[in-house]
Amino acid sequence: MLDWYSRVLELIDLRSFSNLWYWIGLAVVWSQASHRVLGVPYDMVTRAQRDGGQAEQDLNDIVRVNVTRLLYIQDTAGLWIFAIFHFVLTSLLILGFWYAIEFAQALALIVVPMAMVGGLSVRTARAILRTDGADLYQRLRRHRLIVQLIGMVSIFITAFWGMLQNMNFGAI
Repeated sequence: MLDWYSRVLELIDLRSFSNLWYWIGLAVVWSQASHRVLGVPYDMVTRAQRDGGQAEQDLNDIVRVNVTRLLYIQDTAGLWIFAIFHFVLTSLLILGFWYAIEFAQALALIVVPMAMVGGLSVRTARAILRTDGADLYQRLRRHRLIVQLIGMVSIFITAFWGMLQNMNFGAI
């Protein structure tokens, strides 16, 4: 009975970096992050730039709503969110890389780059609000490009770290 149980657990392998669901989740996180620029689907940006008219007005409206909402949250609760988030992030980093808990490492390798994307989003939102929508397409395109670059570097580092962890686990 015990032999069967150990074989099933060996087959499933519940560790983070060797689990297919972790990699699917990582791909979904970065896919959504690069598709939604400040909460706006990027196809709206390309359609508004191509067609103009009502599509452009819709884009301006949804960007205004999302930028206003993001900055309101940041201005009213930003300090508390910042403090709690960084407490959790520090805990993840200590658990993951000091105590070598693989699940915490896996979460940290998603959360740290997404924190950079969050900071970049607030910065871009403030820039859009300051300029009153001038050069909106360029700002959204640049924001998306930077998010994609952060995502590519993050996925590379995560894959490298995951392979290293899997090779070290296999050696034990």
